[in-house]
Amino acid sequence: MAARNLGGSGGRVATPEATRIEATSGFDTAASRPTQPPGVRDGAVASAFLQSTVGGEHVAKRHRARFHPLEVAEVRRLTDDAVEVTFDVPDELADDYTYLPGQYVALRKDFDGHELRRSYSICRPPERGSISVAIKRDLGGQFSTWANSELKAGDTLDVMSPQGTFTSTLDALDGKHIVGIAAGSGITPLMALAHTVLARSETSEFELVYTNRSTLDVMFLEELAELKDRYPARLALHHVLSREQRTAPLLSGRIDAEKLRTMLDVLIRPETVDEWFLCGPFELVQLARDTLEAAGVATKHVRYELFTTDADRVEPRHGRPVVVERGEATVAIEFTLDGQSSTVESPVSANESILNAALRVRPDVPFACAGGVCGTCRARLVEGSVNMTENYALEPDELERGYVLTCQSHPKSERVVVDYDV
Repeated sequence: MAARNLGGSGGRVATPEATRIEATSGFDTAASRPTQPPGVRDGAVASAFLQSTVGGEHVAKRHRARFHPLEVAEVRRLTDDAVEVTFDVPDELADDYTYLPGQYVALRKDFDGHELRRSYSICRPPERGSISVAIKRDLGGQFSTWANSELKAGDTLDVMSPQGTFTSTLDALDGKHIVGIAAGSGITPLMALAHTVLARSETSEFELVYTNRSTLDVMFLEELAELKDRYPARLALHHVLSREQRTAPLLSGRIDAEKLRTMLDVLIRPETVDEWFLCGPFELVQLARDTLEAAGVATKHVRYELFTTDADRVEPRHGRPVVVERGEATVAIEFTLDGQSSTVESPVSANESILNAALRVRPDVPFACAGGVCGTCRARLVEGSVNMTENYALEPDELERGYVLTCQSHPKSERVVVDYDV
């Protein structure tokens, strides 16, 4: 890949809240501080409210999360360890693959009889007929390694319809100042957001703080430079390199609280910002959230998404076999999907999630990460009570309305009813 000079600084859930809750049919919640999730998707995420607007323009409708086989149109090398994969979307599936900038898709592949699902953010602004994601290779990551070394044009891969709420909530973009803070592959959804924000208004501004180890690790380096050339007065780029010296000391070294506070004071000025997007590993996202909160930024203006590798992930136990012994105490789990209701008995001793129980009788129940991060398995709790052990996807208003992540929700009452359709 040809190296291009990074140049100087140019001149950015409702906040998803990570919580541990008890949800009841009365929708009472008790939140706690987020901790490092056990497994975050390697392309990032959140559940789908697709009836939305970006800059006042309707661009997508709500989808039922379904997989369809799509053909790979192109695999483009971004760095030594990252590729952009573009899929062709046939006309008959075009409506299923409309999306908002910032959303993601899950990819599914069988490896020696073991199904892997990995979620990756869409890196291009909405376009009919194609959909593109970026996949960064992770040491020990089976799916990402395969995609970087073997996936090629002409191959077919199962792709879920777009999901996610890491999108702008602004009614209009005119005169708005939007800031993104990203690390590594966390740039992926911000590429789609930056393109959209700058293209849809002649007075909007987008500012990006993007940290990597070195210039060679910068994904979309050329495209960011070209975007800066196209919008020199409205796009500000602040490339921070942790293992490569830059001319400006502020842009050299690892981002810590002091460096980020200085960047806010000197470069960005939080009081001028209308919306913030944070995307990257847990440590950076939490650091940015804490720093913004200390600077007086209202949480309702901050949206975040967690990225990590798939190398250190503990595979979720979705779909594990559960046997109900005669006379054993059970709970009844009823769920509605596509207008059809199903009921499954779950042994109290198994302490299985609603998702796991549902998959035993309906293999098409939607899920992707099964780790409480992506929100694909979101459903509304209609009756009963559950304990939701992790939540990195649902926003506070969703919790108040009784939504739960079924991959993390375990029954506490003798009967639980959830609805995937609402």
